[in-house]
Amino acid sequence: MADENDRRFMAAAIRLGGGALGTTWPNPAVGAILVRDGRVISRGRTARGGRPHAEAIALKRAGDLAAGGTLYVSLEPCSHQGQTPPCADAILNAGVRRVVAPLADPDPRVAGKGFERLRTGGVEISAGLLAPEAQRAHVGHIARNAGPMPHVTLKLAVSADDAIGRIGEGNVPVTGAIARRHAQALRSRFDAVLVGSGTVAADDPLLTCRLPGLKRRSPVRVVLDSEAKLDGHFRVFSESSAPAWLMSAAKGFPPNNRIRKFVLPRSTLGGLDLWSCMYRLSDEGITRVLVEGGARIARAFLEADLVEDVLLFRSSVVLGGNVVPALAGLDLAEIENSDRFRRTERRMFGADRMSRYERAR
Repeated sequence: MADENDRRFMAAAIRLGGGALGTTWPNPAVGAILVRDGRVISRGRTARGGRPHAEAIALKRAGDLAAGGTLYVSLEPCSHQGQTPPCADAILNAGVRRVVAPLADPDPRVAGKGFERLRTGGVEISAGLLAPEAQRAHVGHIARNAGPMPHVTLKLAVSADDAIGRIGEGNVPVTGAIARRHAQALRSRFDAVLVGSGTVAADDPLLTCRLPGLKRRSPVRVVLDSEAKLDGHFRVFSESSAPAWLMSAAKGFPPNNRIRKFVLPRSTLGGLDLWSCMYRLSDEGITRVLVEGGARIARAFLEADLVEDVLLFRSSVVLGGNVVPALAGLDLAEIENSDRFRRTERRMFGADRMSRYERAR
């Protein structure tokens, strides 16, 4: 039976894995902590690109001290031979006595087989501890195996008068510096950041993470341009510090060595079929997508019922004048006062308020 120490070490393993979010796709960001006689012997989390796995790193660091220990891991250890040997076999070979994990891996290649192999080998299994916390940490991996579809988060930064900018004025800062830095940090925890062609044409964004220490953590930059009207001079395509993917329903703008282009079906309304876009991103290994806009893209994702959670940054600034409505005519009440979403978090970043809304289950 799990005790308070189990809860403490399990929570630490989940947090440890979360530090690798955005860097491990297509694999999940897992944390592993090896404990013996109540003391932490070693730690590991999934390496960049998804390999080595967290368990393998923790076991290698522990060496002979792993024997007789308890391994806390934020997802069921794998049991299949891929590009690396099965973690379940490594655990058995190391002589680990007990494994504590919150969730079975939804990957059909595992799906309980890791637990079964360990039990057969004489390892005690404690499963289910802090399962809700682990599910939140692994939402992208779960969604990709269930959908198959990445987990979609919509980020909006709006003024007090529900606008995201002024028409014809390009990139107009809505929130303050603290909130903008937090938004930069958010990008580092996602596999991909997505915008529409209108945002690229109006703002010419880089869509990278430029905070000190996180510059190597920029996500894949995905641009939806149904008519292929953009060209290669925009910074998202010409700047090479992070991959750039273009999704279009039309030919044109041939990709250079730095740009991947995907030609995808149109929707019945003539634009890109967003479900097809998300399926393709899942096929490419993307598990978590941050949709940053603009207004038409935000509305389209909401109307396509693709959004799982919303990060709404609200400023006290009134833009006034000829503004760009946050959701291209759709009322923000569709998020804030809807049965579809429930608010789960509220925080302040300087003078700006961030509210998180999650899809109601």
